[in-house]
Amino acid sequence: MSRRLAGAGGLALLLPAAARAARAASPASWFVAGQAGAMSAPMQIVLLLTALTLLPAALVSVTPFLRISVVLHFLRQALATQTAPSNQVLVGLALFLSLLTIEPMASRIYEQAWTPLENGQMSLPQAAQEAAKPLRQFWLRFAREKDIALLLEISHAPAPRTPADVDLKVLIPAYILSELKASFQIGAVLYLPFLVIDLVVASVTLSVGMVQLPPVMISAPFKILLFVLVDGWNLVVGSLLKSFN
Repeated sequence: MSRRLAGAGGLALLLPAAARAARAASPASWFVAGQAGAMSAPMQIVLLLTALTLLPAALVSVTPFLRISVVLHFLRQALATQTAPSNQVLVGLALFLSLLTIEPMASRIYEQAWTPLENGQMSLPQAAQEAAKPLRQFWLRFAREKDIALLLEISHAPAPRTPADVDLKVLIPAYILSELKASFQIGAVLYLPFLVIDLVVASVTLSVGMVQLPPVMISAPFKILLFVLVDGWNLVVGSLLKSFN
């Protein structure tokens, strides 16, 4: 009997806590009472955490990081240096070069969207629209019309009258496809001089009968030496950054 009473007492203590949790989780508690459209602090935290989880994917795919990282990995494969530079070094270099490239766009977003929102001069939807304008201009500069037309056809969306009318759900994947094409084109051009060295070294080693030693081991120092003599890092990084300007 005493155990039943104790259990009932514990249940009675838990009921108010459960009711409070249900009220906190209800959609009505997502907004501040008396303020139309104003979200409560828990809802703002949930949206912020959701945005943070999507931030790495956005940084990798919808910024210059995509082209820069792919080209740098192509360059390492062409040099045949295996893991030098390491993935961490290449990703770090691509990240900081991307930040340098998008710094003017980020400054515009901060001045036109974030500052008015912080000062209460603009609502959250209006700030989102203002922040999307520089991003849309950047994506439209590098998205090919062929890729946009393909995605419009797949999504059965009507053709936009002007480039500014292209929906973001079409523009973003079109930009990604265009950047992949551009990065593979640059990677193919980077491969050509090193491929010539590989062919020459392989022909020489086979002609003198050095079949025991792989030609890749002999050509690797020559490729690295050529890359250093022409100041390859300066040329590659400079060409990548100029391709965005």
